[in-house]
Amino acid sequence: MKLRLPLLITVGLLIALAVLPLVARWLDEPFLLTFTTRALVLALAALGLNIVLGFGGMVSFGHALYLGIGAYSVGILAHHGVDNGAVQLLVTVVLCAVVGLATGWVSLRTSGIGFIMITLAFAQMFYYLFVSLKQYGGDDGLSIAMRSQLVGLDLGTPATLYYTALACILAVVVWTQHMVHAPFGMVLQACRMNERRMQSLGFHTLRYKLSAYVLSCVVAGVAGFLYANLTGYASPAYMAWTLSGELIVMVVLGGMGTVLGPLVGALTLLGFEELLKGMTERWPMVLGPLIVLVVLVARRGLFGLALDWDARRASRQTLPKGVA
Repeated sequence: MKLRLPLLITVGLLIALAVLPLVARWLDEPFLLTFTTRALVLALAALGLNIVLGFGGMVSFGHALYLGIGAYSVGILAHHGVDNGAVQLLVTVVLCAVVGLATGWVSLRTSGIGFIMITLAFAQMFYYLFVSLKQYGGDDGLSIAMRSQLVGLDLGTPATLYYTALACILAVVVWTQHMVHAPFGMVLQACRMNERRMQSLGFHTLRYKLSAYVLSCVVAGVAGFLYANLTGYASPAYMAWTLSGELIVMVVLGGMGTVLGPLVGALTLLGFEELLKGMTERWPMVLGPLIVLVVLVARRGLFGLALDWDARRASRQTLPKGVA
């Protein structure tokens, strides 16, 4: 029995990520650990976005908002002397859920370009709100002196933060895999394909889509919580539409609607970005066409390409002998 390519990629990637801190320490390259931690944190946010974009077909152009809320939950509480990570995480989850519920309830009453513009508008509103908070740094952002202490873990320690981010990714990946095959996930995907038909069958599609949207916002908020501990900073720039666009590119590049695609997309995008920065100052002019080329060649993204190849191989094996 031949091993499936997606399974080999998944196992190989997870093993590589698990041993990377040891490799970075052996090579005495702390930057490698910091860079990969950043990639994992943004991959976590992209995994959250994939719930609504990949499985629900909802293009949210304001998901960086929740990354920013998570970062400011850490920053503002730390500013007032609260470094308890459990408290900061609870505040992050509650705020992201409440804001996601309120903004989603409004946004999901539209579709297409209307949904895109409303999510972008909400993100910009909160961006300017935090710019106006001069007591918390305003446009300059807020420095975080105390890192979070989460159930005995010091997230100021690079390796601890790295493995915490990796554990969060594994949890979201496993949950997403179960969600895809559960009734909730099946209804969500069916809404993406034909929402009107699902409504005619008696499903309250808004509830399903809103639930997915709130869950997606919470995952992005947890990524923001980790991001603040990584950078030691909370800035309105974390809510910028450009970062939302970057998260969308990660999802599309890795594979929309695939469980592991956003992680592959985040590592690929940020890896190529860092590589090109060392080669030329005009790296965006090179990176842009590369992304376009990948999307044209692999319509379902890089991980989707492996899934398609595996599906074609399986279909060939089931054909009778002599049939091409």
